[in-house]
Amino acid sequence: MEKFLSLSVEKQKIIIDAALTCFGANGYQKASISDIATTAGVSKALIFHYFGTKKALYLYLVELCGNILTNEINEKLDHSVTDFFERIRLLTNIKLSVLKKHPAMFSFLNNVYFENDDEVKADIKAILANGKGENIRNKIIFDGMDDSKFKDGIDTKLVMKIITWLTDGYLSKMPKTGIDLDTLCEEFDECINLFKNNFYKEKYI
Repeated sequence: MEKFLSLSVEKQKIIIDAALTCFGANGYQKASISDIATTAGVSKALIFHYFGTKKALYLYLVELCGNILTNEINEKLDHSVTDFFERIRLLTNIKLSVLKKHPAMFSFLNNVYFENDDEVKADIKAILANGKGENIRNKIIFDGMDDSKFKDGIDTKLVMKIITWLTDGYLSKMPKTGIDLDTLCEEFDECINLFKNNFYKEKYI
């Protein structure tokens, strides 16, 4: 890894984007170092020189993408937004802005989320656990959140689970390439508006 990180940022980006693209399109098992090398315009031996194994490269990308998203959220999340659904909308828009800047990341992360290959699934789970993904997400959503707008008896944590389940189902049907993030954002906004109008005491839209 030290040898890879000693490269210029531009050269690192070429290899990273190539690997994200290949893993995102084909999944862990079917993506090959040869394909990644060809896409990056470098030799297969050079990829092995930098990362040692396909698995090491893949797990590096998982951690890298997680760090990029986390840093962007920490920098841009406005904690003065206390409305439950507006905070979810804000969090989603921050994530989508990152994915627009790094187009290959969306398909890669989608594949990571549903990856079931025995060689990497335990490692993915460990990385996500170390990042405390779900706990961090809930902390972001619920800390300082104003639940006074909800109808009596509405369990906000259950609402969060419903949104997560719907998102998982939606993402599982997404194509591997050619994803229109603007359309995705519009459809997500429609869902958020639907939730607000059904779970809040008054219509806020």
